[in-house]
Amino acid sequence: MRRWLTNVIHLGVKELSSLGRDIVMVVLIVYVFTGAVYTEATAMKTDVNNAGVAIVDADHSVLSARIKDALLPPYFRPPREIDRSELDELLDKGRYAFVIEVPPNFEADILVNRRPSIQINVDATAVTQALAGTAYIQEIILRESERLFKQRSENGAPIEPVVRALFNQNLEGLRFTASMGVINNVTILAVILVGAAIMRERERDTIEHLLVMPVRSSEIAAAKIWANGLVILLAAAFSLHVVVHVALGVPIVGSVELFLIGTAVYLFAVMSLGILLATVANSMPQFALLSIPVFVLMFLLSGSFTPFESMPPFLRQIMSVSPSTHFVRFAQSVLYRGAGIDVVWRDLLVMIALGAIFLFISLRRFKAMLAKQG
Repeated sequence: MRRWLTNVIHLGVKELSSLGRDIVMVVLIVYVFTGAVYTEATAMKTDVNNAGVAIVDADHSVLSARIKDALLPPYFRPPREIDRSELDELLDKGRYAFVIEVPPNFEADILVNRRPSIQINVDATAVTQALAGTAYIQEIILRESERLFKQRSENGAPIEPVVRALFNQNLEGLRFTASMGVINNVTILAVILVGAAIMRERERDTIEHLLVMPVRSSEIAAAKIWANGLVILLAAAFSLHVVVHVALGVPIVGSVELFLIGTAVYLFAVMSLGILLATVANSMPQFALLSIPVFVLMFLLSGSFTPFESMPPFLRQIMSVSPSTHFVRFAQSVLYRGAGIDVVWRDLLVMIALGAIFLFISLRRFKAMLAKQG
């Protein structure tokens, strides 16, 4: 066992030295955990920002004025009052994303509880902003109507709804996209680095040197996992603290140490999968093409883009064998909700089990690859 550990350490140091001389890969790692995370978090907005709003006000009441004044930046641009005849043309030209039509006697009907309706015309070409913006405007209309009803009615409003948002009180999409950017980039680089390390050995024929050395395939695989995993773990810690927390101002609620422990476990699992993919491919282009569908499935169906609970049951069962699903759930619990080890231990155990299975299969294929290479 001592000799095994010594060989793994020496081979890992050799791997780090080889990675340090690969300038392109070093630049890629730096960019992925700095510029890419910052750009993704700030450029890909899912919430409403600076949306154009117009109002067709046929009521000209206190309530319609309040609704107009409640449409505030940074969510909406200052609303403009337009004529009903301009509505279709302005929507067709994309000048406004939302046009609110206030009917005559709207305020009077509210006060006598006649349940009047108000129409919101939405340009839904930007689907995400249209959905969120419509919900915002509906909330504004209900809130202002509620306030007026309470002021004018002797008995007050029959219902007073109170909404409390946990863990992200201002419902900022930046908090979600920033951390998920780090998590997704960990997945990409984990597979690319360990797979590229194996493919580089094969294409440069340096694997012949390993074959004549008194080392086993498990030592080679373990060395590549810990060396490349250490680089990604340090880069992820730097990105989480400097880029996400300091540069983007996203608060980190949970334990960073627990998150890094879970990241190390996840790196073991996903790098074992990367080795398995590298043993299937015969060249670097094949490895790259083989990795693309794996990335797509792990990103889209892991819960980092859409809620895992929203997917069909059969897809959830299939994705339960993906380590990314459990890592995303683990990371969201720790970073967003401040969960402890008592909450996330099951996900850690599942990632360890999946990593062991992937490593077992990849070692068998790796041995066969080395024997064929020799």
